[in-house]
Amino acid sequence: MRFAEVIGHEAIKQRLVRTVKENRVSHAQLFLGKEGTGNLPLAIAYAQFINCTDKTNHDSCGVCPSCVKYSKLAHPDLHLVFPYAKPQDTEAQFEGKMFAKWREAVLEKNGYLTLTSWYEKFGIERKQGIISAADCNQIIKKLSYRSYEADYSVVIIWMVEKLYYAAAPKLLKILEEPPEKTLFLLIAANHELIIKTIISRTQIIKIPAINDDDLIEGLSNGFPDQGRVRDAVKISEGNYIAARQYLQKLEESDQNIQWFSKWMRICFSYRYADILDFVSEISKQSREGQKSFLSYALRMIRQSLLISAGSEDLTRLNTAESDFVIGSGIKRFYPYVNVSNSDKIYDLINQSIYHIERNGQSAIIFFDLSLKLGSLLKAKPV
Repeated sequence: MRFAEVIGHEAIKQRLVRTVKENRVSHAQLFLGKEGTGNLPLAIAYAQFINCTDKTNHDSCGVCPSCVKYSKLAHPDLHLVFPYAKPQDTEAQFEGKMFAKWREAVLEKNGYLTLTSWYEKFGIERKQGIISAADCNQIIKKLSYRSYEADYSVVIIWMVEKLYYAAAPKLLKILEEPPEKTLFLLIAANHELIIKTIISRTQIIKIPAINDDDLIEGLSNGFPDQGRVRDAVKISEGNYIAARQYLQKLEESDQNIQWFSKWMRICFSYRYADILDFVSEISKQSREGQKSFLSYALRMIRQSLLISAGSEDLTRLNTAESDFVIGSGIKRFYPYVNVSNSDKIYDLINQSIYHIERNGQSAIIFFDLSLKLGSLLKAKPV
């Protein structure tokens, strides 16, 4: 992957190129950016540039033997670490199939990969992946050998937040005393979930949201309808993955607002039978799907609070969302979200995401959440 294939972030690309030209490549770097900002493709493009044998002033050549192998994520001196869980039908040669699936998932998305899409690709939607001590041991073993052909051996650790606590000491040790000409590129979306001692051993590269103009340009080639592209950019908040998913799955986007609007109405009215029906419906989704819907609910609560606070110009809503949140008369949703209850609503939804991640019973989680949300939505502002 070349820098030219990464959407936006020109200043960061230039800074990374300078570190190579000036021989200031830090051995452990943390590419910290929210989902959809492009932290993984940036890291891959950086690694490819470092080991390219015919660099230009701004990018890797894309055609030398090293670049060709990097384009397939198959370079012998590129080591990949990522969260996974063994499926129930574990077979022989599991590791080889797992790496093949991960490479396929990354290349299909051009590096803009989510945990949800990776878990779906590997068939573990209802499990939570981790990076284990065994994974770290394997990397240590591989790095004990000389590099095959590249100047640098590169280890890319995707979603380092998923590092199992027992694996942390092993990773820390090699980060503190790395073999010569070894580069660790850690990829993360949430610094609060990373073990603090890991952060302290790395140089942090913060990847911001993609600006609207770059996002429009990045989407326009695949989606000719500029009106829909602008809608996608408006609601995605600089997240290329979210924008692309919106355009690819308009039906799913409609489903989210339909679910959310239906859910809020039955929560508010305390219609227990309807709540149970909704809980039964949402519980059929994968855990990642449930988490995704709750994350969408958080966004809608945030947009509603902005309107309640008089900052409607800062909102990012498509037409269907605007009809529900702003609407007219008593059907407007935003007046029921205010500074008095928004923090509590946020906490409840985030707690539910936390419990679902830890394999809690989703039907119980959603039913309890629904009742508590109904109470909060009815509360009058203080």
